[in-house]
Amino acid sequence: MLFHVRMDVSIPRDLPADARADLLAREKAYSQALQSSGKWRHIWRIAGEYANVSILDVADNDELHEILSGLPLFPFMKITVMPLLRHPSAIRADDS
Repeated sequence: MLFHVRMDVSIPRDLPADARADLLAREKAYSQALQSSGKWRHIWRIAGEYANVSILDVADNDELHEILSGLPLFPFMKITVMPLLRHPSAIRADDS
């Protein structure tokens, strides 16, 4: 199942620099592992915001929830999820 996921990040300003650096390093490693596995298909920054739009390809809602709640930045995110289906007028059956 494909999901469009918007993640808006709001890390507390008073978080110590070393804790912030560790948090961001863990987030990067976690998300890149999911990208390598093919579950996190696409990720784009939203210009001018500390936010991204991602496309995840997972088995079901439970797997999506497990992945998102496992994000190290999860406690500092507002997440919006939209399930996706291929549009019947699409001329391609894939993401090319």
